[in-house]
Amino acid sequence: MKLFGKQPMQKLRLVNPTALFLPAIVLVLFVVTTRLPGSFFGAGIPTISCPGHPPVIRNSTSAVAGRVPKGCDIFRGEWVPDDAAPYYTNRSCALIEEHQNCMKYGRPDLGFLKWRWRPEGCELPRFDAAGFLHAVRSRSMVFVGDSLARNHMQSLMCLLSKVEYPKDISPTKNQPAVTMYYESHDFTLTIFRSLFLVKSNKSKSDGPWNLYLDEPDDAWLPFVSGYDYIIISGATWFSHPSMFYDAGGRLVGCQSCGVPGVPELGPRYSLRAAFRTALRAIANLEGFNGTAIVRTLTAASHFEGGDWDKGGDCRRTRPYAGNETRVTGKELDFYTAQVEEFNAAKEAARGRGVRMMLMDATAAMVLRPDGHPSRYGHWAHENVTLYNDCVHWCLPGPVDVWNQMLLHMLLAAS
Repeated sequence: MKLFGKQPMQKLRLVNPTALFLPAIVLVLFVVTTRLPGSFFGAGIPTISCPGHPPVIRNSTSAVAGRVPKGCDIFRGEWVPDDAAPYYTNRSCALIEEHQNCMKYGRPDLGFLKWRWRPEGCELPRFDAAGFLHAVRSRSMVFVGDSLARNHMQSLMCLLSKVEYPKDISPTKNQPAVTMYYESHDFTLTIFRSLFLVKSNKSKSDGPWNLYLDEPDDAWLPFVSGYDYIIISGATWFSHPSMFYDAGGRLVGCQSCGVPGVPELGPRYSLRAAFRTALRAIANLEGFNGTAIVRTLTAASHFEGGDWDKGGDCRRTRPYAGNETRVTGKELDFYTAQVEEFNAAKEAARGRGVRMMLMDATAAMVLRPDGHPSRYGHWAHENVTLYNDCVHWCLPGPVDVWNQMLLHMLLAAS
């Protein structure tokens, strides 16, 4: 199965995860109309109990999550039908952000939920919430990235809600973060919003971004050294018009700026430079001796019939088979840059006792054009200025596999 273009896709062999989805024959009945919590980066998420579906708190000290055979590459495989799906619904998890709440907003085809990821040569156990919380007991985890990092964290909280709901202990000032605490397991989960991973700003609201590609973003770097796990990701924003600056503040190039005398270096240049800066900063971060996990990009190429801002949409209702699509063009360049910069940083980190791991999610997600919200992030009659969303992922949905992969990686490192 060749999902990648002319360049071979690099593999990172790990050992052990867990899989997808739990019964839901009556999914249509779970579409709810109550307004759920607002922006994930707004005032914070209140402590929530879901009426009629209270979280089950149980002692997980003896929990042992299922494992896959050693040597099985969980990142290469196919999506296969699974009637025992999903793990949760928008009725059982009250932590889903509105724009990813596809069931609430009336998505009619729920067949997209009934698939699971099967690696080549092995089976993934289903996600074990108690096993995950046991693996991270008395530890801390931080997500760093854009709204897809938020999508990832919300998926994890929904998967864990079967066992425990967290408390919102977000700081009120100084730290631009949302922090959730699982009291029964002494587990802290935090997210820092950083669109480019490096320092960035805008001179004008409608102007290009200014990217300082040699400077890690101080919105997250000063705060993460005490965490056990740092999960870092990013890609989508690098396609936006941007001006590129080096360490001395010198303008060296741009992306779609059209400024005479400024070379068009493009998003491949800025993404590679930003990941190099961010990963080297983590590798050399004073006081950090935990594990850094890099999640590779997920496809933004699922728009059909036009670009994201020109009427493009994603209306497919089934996954692609492995021979129906592949990663090409800019996305292949992005992916290659992420893997190469990860490998370079991993070597640099090894001597300092910092572990780096690659969550190579690209191959699995390029096969799921059916898993995006599209128009189902708001009511059909609402007068909203939103494009069809073919970047984020419905919850529940294919995105839950990222946390199967994450559990596998935690078990492999233990």
